[in-house]
Amino acid sequence: MFEQLDARSVEEIRELLERLSDAGQRRVLAAMHALEDAWDGAARPRSFALRAPRPGDYGWVVQRHGELYAAEHGFDESFEALVARIVAEYLERGDAARERAWVAEVAGEPAGCVFCTRRDDEVAALRLLLVEPDARGMGIGARLVQECVQFAERAGYAAMTLWTQSILEDACRVYERAGFTLTEAQAHRSFGRDLVAQTWSLSPLSRT
Repeated sequence: MFEQLDARSVEEIRELLERLSDAGQRRVLAAMHALEDAWDGAARPRSFALRAPRPGDYGWVVQRHGELYAAEHGFDESFEALVARIVAEYLERGDAARERAWVAEVAGEPAGCVFCTRRDDEVAALRLLLVEPDARGMGIGARLVQECVQFAERAGYAAMTLWTQSILEDACRVYERAGFTLTEAQAHRSFGRDLVAQTWSLSPLSRT
């Protein structure tokens, strides 16, 4: 009898999860893991790995940027359009020698990303850093930035720059710890919000 009840419960949970989007499923699973940690009385060790993007990952990058920035910062669809252009241009150039992207994976699922792109012959650009909410606090952001900087140095760039917004305080702390310096700030209205754009620079790259 108990086996039948267990099987029925598992089937009901499976059906409920199938109704959710991928992002919804990730949030539910993260909540379940948090409950398990609370019951166990200790956090379960978690690890992550970095890898090159696979087919489908580039669509995930665009989707998750659009979803997360809308939910967390109120950005409109113009931000998702910008991310889509950045990704499309990166793929169209196909410059593996001087440009690279990484996906962070936790338990077999994408949990973060970053891109290193060419601004000019001497300067690389760090773009599209993202870490999923349930994977924050694991050091993923810092590791992605480190990987990006190290690749830029190996690729022969003398400096690296990035463009972000002041409201992204956690990301800005990661950049500062990696050795980047805030070089410019300018108020603007973009993505449906009043924002303060920031330019951060790292030069020379050997600082890291």
